Amino acid sequence: MTRTLQTRAVQTHAVWRRPLPDVVAVLVGALLVGGQALRLGQWIVDDAAITYAYARSIDEGYGPAQQPGAPPVEGYSNPAWLALLVAGRRLRLFDHGALFGVSDLVWFPKVLALLCVIGMLASVAFAARAVLPGRAWAVTLLAGAAMAGNFSLVVWLFSGLENPLYGLAVTALAAVLARSVARDDLLRPRTAVLAGLLALLAALTRPDGIVYAAAYPLAALLLQRPGSLRPIALSGTTFALPYAAHLLWRHAEFGRWVPNTAVAKAQRTPSPADLAHTTELIVYAGWALALAALACTATALVRPDPGASRRALTAVLVPLSLALTAYGMLQRDWMALYRFATPVWTLAAFAGSLAAVTVWDRERPRGRALLVSALVVGSVLSLAGQRPRAAAFQADPTLSMCFVADRYGRLFNTYADELALPDAGLLLPDLGGTLLTTRLRVTDLAGLTDPAIADAYAAHDTTRLRTYVFDHVRPTFIHVHSPWSTLSGLTPETLTAHGYVPLSTRTDTGDWIRSAAVPDPTRLRALQNTTLSAIAQSTTRRNNTPTTPCGPRLTPPPPTLAGQPANPAAPVG
Repeated sequence: MTRTLQTRAVQTHAVWRRPLPDVVAVLVGALLVGGQALRLGQWIVDDAAITYAYARSIDEGYGPAQQPGAPPVEGYSNPAWLALLVAGRRLRLFDHGALFGVSDLVWFPKVLALLCVIGMLASVAFAARAVLPGRAWAVTLLAGAAMAGNFSLVVWLFSGLENPLYGLAVTALAAVLARSVARDDLLRPRTAVLAGLLALLAALTRPDGIVYAAAYPLAALLLQRPGSLRPIALSGTTFALPYAAHLLWRHAEFGRWVPNTAVAKAQRTPSPADLAHTTELIVYAGWALALAALACTATALVRPDPGASRRALTAVLVPLSLALTAYGMLQRDWMALYRFATPVWTLAAFAGSLAAVTVWDRERPRGRALLVSALVVGSVLSLAGQRPRAAAFQADPTLSMCFVADRYGRLFNTYADELALPDAGLLLPDLGGTLLTTRLRVTDLAGLTDPAIADAYAAHDTTRLRTYVFDHVRPTFIHVHSPWSTLSGLTPETLTAHGYVPLSTRTDTGDWIRSAAVPDPTRLRALQNTTLSAIAQSTTRRNNTPTTPCGPRLTPPPPTLAGQPANPAAPVG
């Protein structure tokens, strides 16, 4: 009896010890990625703050609207990420204050991002344990290092946008496919359902995530014998029924089958030639590293395989191919460092790491030395090639939430206070930080949260847009800058012709006011003489410190009495 208990104790201890190296590899990889993210400071991209504003409105009972009193518009394209932010706000972890001096608008989405990174690496380890028993830690650690070494991936994982949840969904999907192939249970109902649910999560995190609904059917047809139709149908149904319900709700709530953001961006019909855009990702990663990874992958696929690694690697390559296709077909993004490439980077790290360890296991010492040399040289050249762009991004990151909050939200609050305009409207293209801080009624010149403007952009009809702005919206304030002045036709000449005057002695600041809305022209002239210095102070401070915080909370302050001094850049909350 004692011997039996001892045997069971030894077996239990062995079971617990086996995953320990994998857990360590997951944590070390996550620390490497998180360490890189620290280079971004407290930067949050302004587009993320649009979703923050929607989370605030939903949690406060105003529904899916950009601000209280606004009509419901689907001005976001990431409902799954939005749901996480609403849950965080309901738990008072988000949009309620600061922790150790850091706003929860910053630390909460960044903590979510780090948890998603842990989930990605745990998914890699989960699959690798079935594919390469005893080597899962190596695959996981290599994948973590590859992710940490890709500054594009790190930037957008920790930008406040939905990228980390998106990356987790597609990486977990690839892991489920690879593990099920290795265990020969790809056609089991449980696998089919899980794959459908993960594809659904990807599609509800980003619109282009719908392509991953094809991952399971393609993998089943490529890797299994006849008899795949039933599980393919099960996986498709698991995805299609909830997604169809979401589409029906969208149409009932907003009157559109696609997000308003997609209409505003006027995504054109893609062509096969668009796939050539994926080569820009190879250039960014570095040709040496890309060729080394491709050589590893080809070797792992071609060499005889006594185990399941070749089939499992093929399973990972299926969603990677879909990610590359989706990236190529998306309209070019104005933001730096390939925001839409997140699933490509995470799946490439997974596939490349699995291929490299597979080749290592099959090679003799000379082949292993060649493998290590190629990966090390490729990695060094990749990091060296990325360094100038990483340094440029750190010095001048893509439009930050805090800059927009200071320059537009708080500054236009001050304008309204100085001119005694308690019920003013504001038209501008930079929205996120503005929505979090302004008291004014906001109209989105970019059209993301305004269906009429979105339709005008989709129709390439600037006349319709200008008629809507001047005859229907009639905003008190307008801010417009390049390229929006060209895209919308709201040039200085057009604004002047419709009764708007600049809020500064210089017209290149982009701030305008409808002169008929000003009750006291004397106040306007006084404000015009002081506006330029206020703009300069706000812009200079934010440009000099682009990754520093802008206050523990971003909320609209109460109006100040006209004539009292106001600091447009003072932290609120």
